[in-house]
Amino acid sequence: MNSSPFCTCSKLDCRLHPTNHDKGCAPCVSKNLQTKEMPSCFFNVLEGADSRPGDTFEDFADLVKKNKA
Repeated sequence: MNSSPFCTCSKLDCRLHPTNHDKGCAPCVSKNLQTKEMPSCFFNVLEGADSRPGDTFEDFADLVKKNKA
C-alpha cells in the first residue's frame, strides 16, 4: 500500500519509498533534509526531470528556472 497517494517517485526499489513501509514520506524527506537534496516528487512535477544531473537544491532551482523560460 502507498500511504502517500500523491507520491510520484518511480524508484520503487528504494527502501524509503512509501510503498516499502508504513511511515509515508517522512523517511524520504528526513534523508533529503540531511543530504540537502530534494525528493523526487518535487522534481517530477517539472518538465525535464528525467535528465537532471542530480537531486541537489541547486539542480532543482535550475530546473525550475528552465521551466519558467
